[in-house]
Amino acid sequence: MNDLVLHVKGIYFDQIKAGTKHFEYRLVTPYWTRRLVGRAYRNVIIAKGYPKRDDMDRRITFPWVEPDVVKLTHSHFGTDVVRVFAINVKDSI
Repeated sequence: MNDLVLHVKGIYFDQIKAGTKHFEYRLVTPYWTRRLVGRAYRNVIIAKGYPKRDDMDRRITFPWVEPDVVKLTHSHFGTDVVRVFAINVKDSI
């Protein structure tokens, strides 16, 4: 079984690492629907940018939990309310 690797900006990685950000969001698009709906992964790996393979300080591993679809407004997605997959990144392994 594969891992789901999500590459994020440094600010979001630091928030997840500090425990202040509990969900990583991805827009509900055909691409993310294919990758997330009805799929199972071993783990979710959050990577700060695109680290070298052996740079474990820039990776955090979480257990896979099926994401929920929620509506929210976030500056990253613009000013409109959007539907997103909320991927759980609360309790690291």
